Amino acid sequence: MYTRIFLYSLLISCWMLEVLSFQIFVGLVFVSYLVTGGNYTLYLVYHTAPRDFRGAVRYLRLLAMVYIYQKQNLTLPQVFQKTASKYPNRICLHFHDQSWTFKQLDEYSNRMANFLLSAGFRRGQSIALFMENRPAYVGTWLGCCKLGLVPALINFNLRGQSLVHSILAASSVAVVFGTELTSAMEEVSSELGDIKLYSSRGGAGESSSGKSKLHSCSLDRELQNHSTEDLPDSVKNSLSFNDKLLYIYTSGTTGLPKAAVVKNSRFYVYCGGLYYMNAMYKLNKLVFYNPLPLYHSAGGVVGIGLMMVFGATIVIREKFSVRNFWKDCIKYDCNGAQYIGEICRYLLSVPESPEERSHGVEIMFGNGLRPQIWQQFVNRFGIKFIGEFYGATEGNSNVLNIDSKPGSVGFTSVLLPFVYPVSLIRVDEEGEPVRGENGLCIKCEPGEPGEFVGKIVKGHPSRGFDGYVDKKATAKKIAHNVLRHGDMYFRSGDLLYADEFGWMYFMDRMGDTFRWRGENVSTVEVESVISFVLEQTDSVVYGVDVPGVEGKAGMAAIVEDAAKFDLNQFLSRIKVELPVYAIPLFIRVVGALDVTGTFKIRKMDLVREGYNPSVVQDPLFFYNYAAGEYCKLDHGLYDDIVSLRHRL
Repeated sequence: MYTRIFLYSLLISCWMLEVLSFQIFVGLVFVSYLVTGGNYTLYLVYHTAPRDFRGAVRYLRLLAMVYIYQKQNLTLPQVFQKTASKYPNRICLHFHDQSWTFKQLDEYSNRMANFLLSAGFRRGQSIALFMENRPAYVGTWLGCCKLGLVPALINFNLRGQSLVHSILAASSVAVVFGTELTSAMEEVSSELGDIKLYSSRGGAGESSSGKSKLHSCSLDRELQNHSTEDLPDSVKNSLSFNDKLLYIYTSGTTGLPKAAVVKNSRFYVYCGGLYYMNAMYKLNKLVFYNPLPLYHSAGGVVGIGLMMVFGATIVIREKFSVRNFWKDCIKYDCNGAQYIGEICRYLLSVPESPEERSHGVEIMFGNGLRPQIWQQFVNRFGIKFIGEFYGATEGNSNVLNIDSKPGSVGFTSVLLPFVYPVSLIRVDEEGEPVRGENGLCIKCEPGEPGEFVGKIVKGHPSRGFDGYVDKKATAKKIAHNVLRHGDMYFRSGDLLYADEFGWMYFMDRMGDTFRWRGENVSTVEVESVISFVLEQTDSVVYGVDVPGVEGKAGMAAIVEDAAKFDLNQFLSRIKVELPVYAIPLFIRVVGALDVTGTFKIRKMDLVREGYNPSVVQDPLFFYNYAAGEYCKLDHGLYDDIVSLRHRL
């Protein structure tokens, strides 16, 4: 294809310089077309050019917006204040019976910023935010950003050492926590040193019962004593477009949760990408239902960003509720909703209701809607458009499905791939890039699985890679000499494949992370907890497929004497250290772990054997959520699980 483009360019230049007559020019063009296999190119043009053109126009609109913000040196708080000035009395957030206008959110965040300024906090410091969804959550981190502080958005399911690690990983100087999470903070407060603690009820429901042992200040009381006026210009003018805005935690594909850096520019690309690529500017209104956790990039950046940057009204709730999903969409007159794949499966799993067809939702956007249930989901709930997308929180590369093509996570142009430089490269069984004789990586053929990578362009607002707080972790995500000597690409750690038209499809995660219940689970983190609880006992944790369930369920192979292994005590101890979604669903008790000649555990053999008692001779156990205990996994229970009779 590149040979053809070169020949055509050369021939056009010769014709324009009158080196060739028109007749000879046409003849040579035709010959070049045939020699370079032009029929297939015409075939690709027919199938992809209209899509590529629409995508290019929308992408240019996104780049133009980010370019203007960059030239004007606008931070997100400044962009939000422009939005609030334009729509002061418009509802920006619905939360049960609370409705916050843009003006109210701006004033709340101003109170927060003024308090932090008076308390001596300085630009660049990090404050951990640990609370469930509510409007004050958004107002709190926005107030931090107005002063140039970097909020670290911590998963409110974390407990024990995972929570401590996340707070310390961002070098937090303070923690703002919801009163509903007081008991979780009490468990770890002794390990936080001199980090300041602030409790916030902030419009939440019930708080922890009893008197708290924590030495914390009431943020709600402090805010009452501070002004709703904007910060001085000297403070605002000290902030920059290139500043860090947020830390959002991700397990990536290896290790414990890492604080990924989200700068102002990345925030604009996240929410602006969804807005422009899905042509949301064509919608009559922007009222979106967002039942996702606000500590995630999908809920907290994409969803909240549509409100802050584009003036959308966002409906949030503490946690996703399958029974209230469509009821809420009707109650708040939503015309759009966010999802992750697990939400879609939950919605399909419940009996039909009148609300699921009487809502006004036109568009749903998110990631993880499996191809197997895509059409069923669309048909049952009457959704006109699905805006599936793919991308990593810390990554510099995202793709979007702008045509609602079933099963696809997005596309890249096969005619002009250099316009948006993302690729799929071959990897070996260990997840390492396969290189050719020239030392460069090998691009995948259509239909061939490969790792999704995106070219890094330093200083570019959308192609730059900001990485993590941990510089070593950042370096591990960069591949060098990928398609050209001297280039750098971000490694996603995910396997995708593309068809001949450039439509991409998600396959699996690589490395030491799997996804369960809409959360990333780090096998390293779970293994370290098991080792601690069982006093340095060897174990290996991995994800296994469960029919009809999104993601992979956690399974642990533990070296123990099955006759003496106290599963109930083991469970009670790991519940203290792990969030519920990270607790292994399956346990395999083994006499020893099989290793390679280089002392690497043969994890893939364990994954292949799974939890089938007909294949595995070792004792197997299953975590019954309803009963709150591990029970023996026999053939009958196995059949119930794989046939979907036992619901997870």
